[in-house]
Amino acid sequence: MNFLKKHWSNILFFAFIALLIFPQTRMPIQVFVQRLVSFSPSETAETNRESLKDYNWSLLKLNSEEVSFSQSEGKVTIVNFWATWCPPCVAEMPSFQKLYDSYGDKVDFYFVTSEKAEKIQSFMEKQDYTLPVFRQIFDAPEALHSQALPTTYLISKTGEIIINEEGAADWNSEKMHKLLDELLKE
Repeated sequence: MNFLKKHWSNILFFAFIALLIFPQTRMPIQVFVQRLVSFSPSETAETNRESLKDYNWSLLKLNSEEVSFSQSEGKVTIVNFWATWCPPCVAEMPSFQKLYDSYGDKVDFYFVTSEKAEKIQSFMEKQDYTLPVFRQIFDAPEALHSQALPTTYLISKTGEIIINEEGAADWNSEKMHKLLDELLKE
């Protein structure tokens, strides 16, 4: 009994480390922690913003129908690169679903992944997400290249990249709603 009282913090620490070793418990723990530390995304300073000039990009819907990104030229657009195996990606999906529920008819959303359609479909159904998911078959335009997952871009009607966010964020924040409302008025 004295041993437990004396070493309880060490025992808890090693138990937590053991849980992180097993994939079945590691992913939920990582997602939980990512959600705790996610904040609203930050706008890129106006002097550092890039513009998207090339909308020539073909994507596949989950049903293999080809879609051209050029249909979003002149519209407020959100592009998110993600994967089902990526804890920060999974962590931010609930906030994206809420944002999509509020703005899905006003803003073009693209959730882009390179994974197989069956895996994506299974994930989406299990989580009860209705987000528009696309498979990448060609490289994205140069201004939308990133080596990190998740990476999200908010693009204005004029093609200006307002947000270029790497890592998990809270996309359904009041700050984000205000920004989208302003961009939609332009």
